[in-house]
Amino acid sequence: MAESQNKNLPIYAVFFAIIAKLYFLLTHHIQEDAFITWRVAQNLMDYGVIGFNGDTKISASTTHLYVFVSYIFNLIFGKENFIEPLLIFNTALFTIGSLFLSHVLFKNNWHKAIFIFLFGILPPSIKISILGMEYGILFFLEMALLYYGFKKEKKWAFLLLSTLILFTRIDTVIFLGIVFLVDIFWNKKIRWSYILGGILGVVVCVSFNWFYFGELVNNTIVAKKLAYDKVYTLYQNFEYFRLNYGNFWGMLKLPGNFNPVTIVIILFELLCFIYLIRQRNKRNYFLWIIFLFAWSKQIIFLSQKSLFDWYYWVPQILLFVPILIFVLEQKVKRNIWLTLLILIYILPMLAFQTIHSIATGNGEWNYRRSIGLFLNTYEKDKKQWILLEPAGYVPYFSGLKTIDEVGLVDKQIQKEIIKDKPHYWLNTVKNRKPKYLLSYNNLFEGKDAEYYKENYRLLNEFRINNYLKSQYSILEKIYKLKPSGTDYNLYEKIKK
Repeated sequence: MAESQNKNLPIYAVFFAIIAKLYFLLTHHIQEDAFITWRVAQNLMDYGVIGFNGDTKISASTTHLYVFVSYIFNLIFGKENFIEPLLIFNTALFTIGSLFLSHVLFKNNWHKAIFIFLFGILPPSIKISILGMEYGILFFLEMALLYYGFKKEKKWAFLLLSTLILFTRIDTVIFLGIVFLVDIFWNKKIRWSYILGGILGVVVCVSFNWFYFGELVNNTIVAKKLAYDKVYTLYQNFEYFRLNYGNFWGMLKLPGNFNPVTIVIILFELLCFIYLIRQRNKRNYFLWIIFLFAWSKQIIFLSQKSLFDWYYWVPQILLFVPILIFVLEQKVKRNIWLTLLILIYILPMLAFQTIHSIATGNGEWNYRRSIGLFLNTYEKDKKQWILLEPAGYVPYFSGLKTIDEVGLVDKQIQKEIIKDKPHYWLNTVKNRKPKYLLSYNNLFEGKDAEYYKENYRLLNEFRINNYLKSQYSILEKIYKLKPSGTDYNLYEKIKK
């Protein structure tokens, strides 16, 4: 009966949740790596090659599916106008994904509607929706697999969605694997169509990498492992995990290593999860899936020293699901519970994310983009090279060929890392002679200063403090409260 009443409420909630988040477009808070994917998509338009620098093939983007989606949006809206439509598309897909999730968790349509809206305005949901990464698509596909595959038992979902999920990100084998293990344990049978879907997904993804790029895994994975690889003792591994789990496990990062807010929320999430699974309910199957996946991915990625925020967005939001279910299904004083949750946690988190996005958007869009725009105007020859880190805003808006320090968009620097890691930066400059160098450091100081002084001149100094101003006093206060950005020195090769 509850399922048939107000059947359109969840759909209305989807629209309201999308609209509620659109004001974040005004902050211009877009993740740096999104511009790598978008440049790859535009490289495909301009050169017919999935690459970053002209007709050189390279899997510079972590995600193949999102490259093709970005390519389509560039074709439809043009290079100058595709970003906002694509961000709205990502937001819509994430929110539809939350609709699928609500269908596997609730029967009451009011519960579904409230869940969709509250779930959608928490910080990880906002970041998945608006920051331009592939996780809006990924969340949609994963929740669609749970709904159509494991609730509706549609065989096409196992084949199609498993393939698309893996083609979006290869590390989704963690999600697909957890689903497989829980399903076997719960139902005591093997879904051969799901196994076939997983095999098909792996074959498609690996075959595409091998036949197009000549590699088994994406270059981004190889480059990051090579650049960030360090040997740790068991104690150092433990300390690394201890110092970082608090800030990456929760929905906000605080200064310092100890985050009490995150620890309290983790405990509450665990208690709510235990409370829910003690009730004999069919949805426990899905609760085990999302909870085990979230914990597994967090532990695996933290243990591998992966401290990029976006790896943790989906686990962060899924870990919060039991709290929302617990509060919404309270029989006594539910309105009080819900009011307290909104006032004490959800609204403060929304406010925190708003301030964070305004400050970060200023540091990225207003500041870092300005470096790219300066170079775009200054250097008309787009075949010139620049060595820098990271490879997002500046290469995208400058249009210059790019060597990044990690080797995400240029494989040659990886050879220098392998040959002589302590001196690979200087060796790359000597061997490749890029026209521009963009560095956090003053290259005219230190043991290699004489080489740089002889061959390069300081072209411009970019300082974040120059961008902490606004005609609106409240924005200026936010910029100064949370300055986002790094000082850069830009060098140009001296003509000889």
